[in-house]
Amino acid sequence: LGPLVGAIDQGTSSTRFLVFNANTAELLSHHQVEIKQEFPREGWVEQDPKEILNSVYECVEKTCEKMKQLNINIANIRAIGVTNQRETTVVWDKTTGEPLYNAIVWLDLRTQSTVDRLLKRIPGKNKTFSKFKTGLPLSTYFSAVKLRWLLDNVEEIRKAVEEGRAMFGTIDSWLIWVCICGKNGGIHCTDVTNASRTMLFNIHSLEWDPELCKFFDIPMEILPNVRSSSEIYGLMKICPSRESGALTGVPISGCLGDQSAALVGQMCFQDGQAKNTYGTGCFLLCNTGQKSVFSEHGLITTIAYKMGRDKPAFYALEGSVAIAGAVVRWLRDNLGIAKTSQEVEKLAADVGTSYGCYFVPAFSGLYAPYWEPSARGIICGLTQFTNKNHIAFAALEAVCFQTREILDAMNKDCGIPLSQLQVDGGMTNNKILMQLQSDILCIPVVKPSMPETTALGAAMAAGAAEGVGVWSLNPGDLTAVTCERFEPQINPEESEYRYARWKKAVMKSMGWETSEGPSNGKPK
Repeated sequence: LGPLVGAIDQGTSSTRFLVFNANTAELLSHHQVEIKQEFPREGWVEQDPKEILNSVYECVEKTCEKMKQLNINIANIRAIGVTNQRETTVVWDKTTGEPLYNAIVWLDLRTQSTVDRLLKRIPGKNKTFSKFKTGLPLSTYFSAVKLRWLLDNVEEIRKAVEEGRAMFGTIDSWLIWVCICGKNGGIHCTDVTNASRTMLFNIHSLEWDPELCKFFDIPMEILPNVRSSSEIYGLMKICPSRESGALTGVPISGCLGDQSAALVGQMCFQDGQAKNTYGTGCFLLCNTGQKSVFSEHGLITTIAYKMGRDKPAFYALEGSVAIAGAVVRWLRDNLGIAKTSQEVEKLAADVGTSYGCYFVPAFSGLYAPYWEPSARGIICGLTQFTNKNHIAFAALEAVCFQTREILDAMNKDCGIPLSQLQVDGGMTNNKILMQLQSDILCIPVVKPSMPETTALGAAMAAGAAEGVGVWSLNPGDLTAVTCERFEPQINPEESEYRYARWKKAVMKSMGWETSEGPSNGKPK
């Protein structure tokens, strides 16, 4: 078989461990576990860092068991890459190894009042005040405001910071710290792509920014060391209470935020290449090469990857949509109109139209291109004729319309419209959604037959690291990927009409929430 590379893919709704053949990029085995999201109050989204960690252990163990059944020798796993939901914030105690609070998930809105308070300190309340340093607008989305909230509201964390016991990290840092040794000398690090999502990182100097740390009043000593996306951070050491000592001693040598990892996994190494990932949210990234490009149309600037200590950083423009797959999970779990995600797809397929019903899933406000935290979800255009099938179809359409909005912004910023869209992520298994996406964009949609591109990207970074060297990233050596194509099948006029109606619905979702109101959600 040749050398193998493993990837830990810790997403918002699930954790996976996958093993790839480094020579052929073929997926050999994997295991997936869904993880709980807790909603302790309206707008709050948390996860238990210990549950996240245990889900990683479980996926590693189960994948290793499956490989033994397939007679694949796990001793051939030469490296492990980590990829993760970005921005989600964990603070833990380095002496006990215990988290000091639940992880605050990227989608969480509790920090809106923190954002409002910080905005008052900025001349002209300009939310893009740090755009040219960080690439990001001031928003509940990024880690700095979550960390600020934790320091303001959690006594244990304040105390741990004062006593020099606190460590901050995004999910990658938490996993790497524990998997390498934890409290017995764990490595506290992150990579440039994850660091670029904190709002504390200067994306040009590639260092934590003292001025921004001062603005958010965050002590720099709790921040992880920033490394490249592809180098040996340390060797895997799994806690002794587990069976999964199997991978002890394997280097952890790749680390990329999930959207950067998908860009790598889709082989978008050239300036102008782009991909759209359909997960909990939807993320369109376009590689802009070794120069950072700043958007005039509501996109953010982020680090795409840095493939080695002495290699240059590459940048990307990103359109971020908060709710994509999450809208299907919401129809399933909150409204109960279907028992599985597949059933939602079938409900939509049975009618083939939303019949004039539009669903704007602004559950966490609107991200790109609007950055409008006051928006909330709405379903409009309802009549006595509307049923659950139409609402299911409108939910799928919403994912496609939101993608069109960020694609339009990307085309304006780049000047060269994309002639086709490369897609990946869990939702791309939904053929109706992919056809709908092509119809709404009026361009072909191209999906690789192996949809796990996020994990593949992390495996490529790990396998290509200096000292591992089992995966070549030279364009000539990358294996061509087989793809499925979806071509537009409706006339552009109809597509434009529906898109115009969608934009009208988006306008109606805005300006709903005010941070002055009572936080318990009761009417004034």
